[in-house]
Amino acid sequence: MPSSLQIKDLQLYRQGTLLLSLDEQIAGGEILTVMGPSGSGKSSLLNWLTGTLSNGFTATGEVWLNDKNVSHLPTHLRHIGVLYQDALLFSHLSVAGNIAFAMPKSNKTGDRKQRSEKIEQALAQVGLAGMGNRHPDNLSGGQQARVALLRTLLSEPKAILLDEPFSKLDTQLRVDTRQLVFEQIRTHKIPAIMVTHDHSDAEAAKGKVIHLEL
Repeated sequence: MPSSLQIKDLQLYRQGTLLLSLDEQIAGGEILTVMGPSGSGKSSLLNWLTGTLSNGFTATGEVWLNDKNVSHLPTHLRHIGVLYQDALLFSHLSVAGNIAFAMPKSNKTGDRKQRSEKIEQALAQVGLAGMGNRHPDNLSGGQQARVALLRTLLSEPKAILLDEPFSKLDTQLRVDTRQLVFEQIRTHKIPAIMVTHDHSDAEAAKGKVIHLEL
């Protein structure tokens, strides 16, 4: 069954005032871009999708993943991955440890070896071969962004939310990292929603763009 993320009849309110209305379906490998000024509801939309809507906000509507209504599931059972502006890597874990932390657990014999091999293969695919034992604080900003991407992908999400994950990278690194992230989303056929202030992000996503107003 093709992967899909559907927002059904969303009405998002801030202190009783309608902030945004949305009704969208995103197929696997597609990236929906949401743009708008601060305060227009971009972050609140992502919070609603993950089940972490802040106090002062209310919403009606439903989140559907692969034809299943996940609106009332707790955050950890929705299987929605998020990439943030900051990599948010754990300092007490190695690069491999950070990635392994998010991977689905299994009680099968030999699982640890298989997980290690999977992590090594993934690191090699994004140009980080042999860096599994490195400390994340010793990585460059671009390397940290790639580790954060792998941690999200190997958690096997059914959808990915991009919360301005390229905004703190310099221009060339932004272009390269963005290309890598979008390629991985398309390769894995994961539906994605990106919020951004940058028009070049929207152009690179090559998908529908929604502009929110205050």
